[in-house]
Amino acid sequence: MAALLQPNINSLQSTGENRSVPPSPSCSPGRNDCSIAPLTPSPSPRAVLRPRVARPFSVVVAIDFGTTSSGYAFSFTQDPEAIHMMRRWEGGDPGVANQKSPTCLLLTPELRFHSFGFAARDSYHDLDPEEARHWLYFDKFKMKIHSTSDLTMETELEAVSGRRVRAIEVFAHALRFFREHALKEVKDQSSSVLEGDEVRWVITVPAVWRQPAKQFMREAAYLAGLVSPDSPEQLLIALEPEAASIYCRKLRLHQVIDLSTRPTANGMEADGSRLFDSSFRQAREQLRRSRHSRTFLVESGTGELWSEMQTGDRYIVADCGGGTVDLTVHQIEQPQGTLKELYKASGGPYGAVGVDLAFEAMLCQIFGADFIESFKAKRPAAWVDLTIAFEARKRTAAPGRANALNISLPFSFIDFYKRHRGQSVETALRKSNMNIVKWSSQGMLRLTPEAMKELFQPTIDNIIKHIEELMRKPEVQGVRFLFLVGGFAESPMLQQAVQAALGRSCRIIIPQDVGLTILKGAVLFGLDPTVVRVRRCPLTYGVGVLNRFVEGRHPRDKLLVKEGREWCTDILDRFVAVDQSVALGEVVRRSYTPARPGQRKIIINIYCSATDDAVYITDPGVRKCGAITLDLPEPAPGTAGADRREIRTTMQFGDTEIKVTAVDVVTNRSVRAAIDFLSN
Repeated sequence: MAALLQPNINSLQSTGENRSVPPSPSCSPGRNDCSIAPLTPSPSPRAVLRPRVARPFSVVVAIDFGTTSSGYAFSFTQDPEAIHMMRRWEGGDPGVANQKSPTCLLLTPELRFHSFGFAARDSYHDLDPEEARHWLYFDKFKMKIHSTSDLTMETELEAVSGRRVRAIEVFAHALRFFREHALKEVKDQSSSVLEGDEVRWVITVPAVWRQPAKQFMREAAYLAGLVSPDSPEQLLIALEPEAASIYCRKLRLHQVIDLSTRPTANGMEADGSRLFDSSFRQAREQLRRSRHSRTFLVESGTGELWSEMQTGDRYIVADCGGGTVDLTVHQIEQPQGTLKELYKASGGPYGAVGVDLAFEAMLCQIFGADFIESFKAKRPAAWVDLTIAFEARKRTAAPGRANALNISLPFSFIDFYKRHRGQSVETALRKSNMNIVKWSSQGMLRLTPEAMKELFQPTIDNIIKHIEELMRKPEVQGVRFLFLVGGFAESPMLQQAVQAALGRSCRIIIPQDVGLTILKGAVLFGLDPTVVRVRRCPLTYGVGVLNRFVEGRHPRDKLLVKEGREWCTDILDRFVAVDQSVALGEVVRRSYTPARPGQRKIIINIYCSATDDAVYITDPGVRKCGAITLDLPEPAPGTAGADRREIRTTMQFGDTEIKVTAVDVVTNRSVRAAIDFLSN
């Protein structure tokens, strides 16, 4: 086939086994594409026992980077049954288990790192109000990555004071903090001197995050110095509900709370005691006893709960975190205990932060949105105090509670309101006609049980609705277990609602250390990344190609005449389709040749769609989402075939990230290949 040469560096053409499909030329409307050959359908994944990967690393360190709280844990590869939790944090909240630290970051006015976690929160609180306006305090900033549709390396985050800084720098500061703490603790417990390349790092992200957000976390890790971009295999991105699922495989019966085993009425045991309170009192006591060592032992095989399962049994993991709720559906494969994803990850921004936002909306309703915005800007540290006070009371909310919850209003709130409005907080409450919120003469808002229910209900309804919609999918029929994990799963309000809505259709299981489930699972994933054997593609991915134009089948506006031949432009040629099963290790191979001698770079634009019925890259819902770049080294003088080089690319879609490698067929040398989802 005659080469379709084009005058731009992006141009290339398909070659080798796929000569029939030339590239889509640069005259396509608004496009600058290359081609790959039509996707050969992936074979059905075979149920074979995958050999465990060789362990070149001495230790695995996992960082659970959460919306509201974060932490790390590690395990030495010579003793993989022992998972070591991080040291207790200085500071912390009375009555709250401080196994993790708040995801808060404080930067100096000169944008230098000051502190993270409890230290950041307390330092910010102690600043003079005027001084605080110049410092940069970030809280719950992970949600920005989820909510930004056009995420790039230049995306900015806004501090409480209103100042802005690049998001990648904020995340890098946080990861650098964890790197320093984790390495110090690992070295304290290691009998030998550890080199940097002996540590495998794992960072958790929501499964519903798209490729740009996953790449963003990887770039932040490079910037933080966790690993070098030259050793990408040292860093794994773990999906949060998947990590939880991996840990749940190890559970013994005494390590779970089965909400389905006890008769309840309005969240009460048959004897009238509170089910959810008593369950978690028991769980917390067990945790307290084990905390002196901070080392958790896990089963070497699968746990007792899994022994009840048959090959083919299905279960849902609902990761209810601070920012998102993330659902994954897995099937257990016996006897090896590997996992197979049955339906693409789903979820949304229905985490515990929704309750905080409802509380803020309630304050706006009572005191006026303009006042709340002014208070946040002028008294930022006092606003943080108020959110901390609400967080502590939110954790104690439970169904069936008879008395009101008291939330202390900072003195500066009461004083600022009187100056701003010329009336008291008590007067504002009375005028608002909000009967479910009262005023205490001790300077407290009294939220009645009805008020707390109103704050929780929209978020809880969203979670239950999403789980119910998932359970109606044909691929998810017959689910036996629903595992509730994540920090929000500790809430008795959520537990009771999920049990009432779904308890008849499946068993609802909560691991006792529910807030640490993802962290422990991430360590296990780092020890054996092959445990999830089959995943589902969240989107359709492909590139634009030319095909022979067929009159009556292809629209006339796609017709291109080149060297006397008629071609149809902009056809979407798929790598993989949405919800397609892809086994770990399965690859898509394509070959390219540069459009002209001496070309040093090949750029292949990638398109994606949420459906599998797109025909053209210009169809509604199809968008350019990334690009593959192949850097071509200069061939040695006299190399045979140098004027007609063939670059064979291999793409892997079965991992948590899309990966690409490339080889120069003539020389059999690796070609530098990169896939970028952040530069659109």
